[in-house]
Amino acid sequence: MPDPVVTRFAPSPTGFLHIGGGRTALFNWLLAKKLGGKMLLRIEDTDRARSTPEAIDAILDGLKWLGLDWDGEVTYQFARAARHREVAEEMLARGNAYHCYATPEELDAMREKAKAEGKPMRYDGRWRERSDADRAAAEAAGLKPVIRLKAPLTGETSVDDLVQGRVTWTNDNLDDLVLLRSDGNPTYMLAVVVDDHDTGVTHIVRGDDHLTNAARQTQIYQAMGWKVPAMAHIPLIHGADGAKLSKRHGALGVDAYRALGYLPIALRNYLVRLGWSHGDQEIFSTEEMISAFDLKNVGRSPARFDFAKLENINGHYMRQTGDAELLAAIEAMLPHTEGGPALLAELTPARRAQWLAAMPGLKERAKTLVELVDGSKFLFAQRPLAADEKATDILAKGGRDVLRALLPRLEAAATWDAATLEAAVRAEAEATGLKLGALAQPLRAALTGRSTSPGIFDVFVVLGREESLGRIMDCL
Repeated sequence: MPDPVVTRFAPSPTGFLHIGGGRTALFNWLLAKKLGGKMLLRIEDTDRARSTPEAIDAILDGLKWLGLDWDGEVTYQFARAARHREVAEEMLARGNAYHCYATPEELDAMREKAKAEGKPMRYDGRWRERSDADRAAAEAAGLKPVIRLKAPLTGETSVDDLVQGRVTWTNDNLDDLVLLRSDGNPTYMLAVVVDDHDTGVTHIVRGDDHLTNAARQTQIYQAMGWKVPAMAHIPLIHGADGAKLSKRHGALGVDAYRALGYLPIALRNYLVRLGWSHGDQEIFSTEEMISAFDLKNVGRSPARFDFAKLENINGHYMRQTGDAELLAAIEAMLPHTEGGPALLAELTPARRAQWLAAMPGLKERAKTLVELVDGSKFLFAQRPLAADEKATDILAKGGRDVLRALLPRLEAAATWDAATLEAAVRAEAEATGLKLGALAQPLRAALTGRSTSPGIFDVFVVLGREESLGRIMDCL
């Protein structure tokens, strides 16, 4: 029987959950779901100076908002430092690691020499085969050693990567990395291997910026006689222009996408298609994602982040989402947006009902929840409305005359419903020889303060008779 599949997402809590981290978590989650396994969550908080509780909370919140759950308790790398030290000592006992007493000055000299030669810094192994007497003398001089891996000097280290294919490094390009610092704290390289081994991780899916780490970590697995997990190094996300993703491209935290008005299901759907393909299909239900996901279909080239495509996908999901569910998503978003808390405080049951009634027309024109809220502002605007430039222009160029002539027909409407109001406006159009749009535009400007809105007859109904007539009269 093969081992049950165990993946892991292991972010460092030094900031928000980056969009690239969100995609890595999604790929791990999908692989685990597809193969009936588990996804673990480990917080790699060994950098104590930069790891913060706020960042940890942001990561957990971001994953929950994306709809990505994990199995078991969250583990914290720093809390396992004693276990990491234990493994380093075991490697010493096996003869696969050694104490190194190289001084900071010696390491600086190595660094300067490598820089002068245009080469990367490599430790030269000067303490690899030193005698016990040399070590005792270093101890007597008060030097504190690090523990280094005794890496193979010849041959090659290879990883059969599930995305990149077979990747090979010559061992003479991989130096003896530090496992345990002189203060007794484990390094990232050691901690990752020990944690993955101890938790039974079978598949490591992470960004291809970790590919060189894979070689070094493989050597640690081999030194301990442990099975090396399957590895998949996925390409990084670039901007639409092909440059490395930066804030101007969309390198924001997942929480920022919530504040920008994206639905979690839409962002999840967009992220799954960044670097992974399944024919020409763009829209996936969660079940379809899980069923179709396969690391074989992850490309090696950097994925390109495209806000326009994300907006189109988000617009699709908004139109497919029920009105009440969409309103709930807006209410969840508002605390995270400028002016949102104040708007949330104004949402009386009557206002909520009014917004729900307007939702079918509003969501057809919006691609984000922020756009939807913006398009809804006419519902809550105080009279007299502050019209935008285009609406002001419409009213100034004959719009008020149109409204003045149309007002008696609207006041005479027997019932305040879309069909009756449309009939009244069409009757005015026939009587004056104007096109329907020539009447609808001044009405839109008066009722919403804008030149675009949901269907004008839907706006009439949502605002109600008194408010609609009042807004028109305010413009005369």
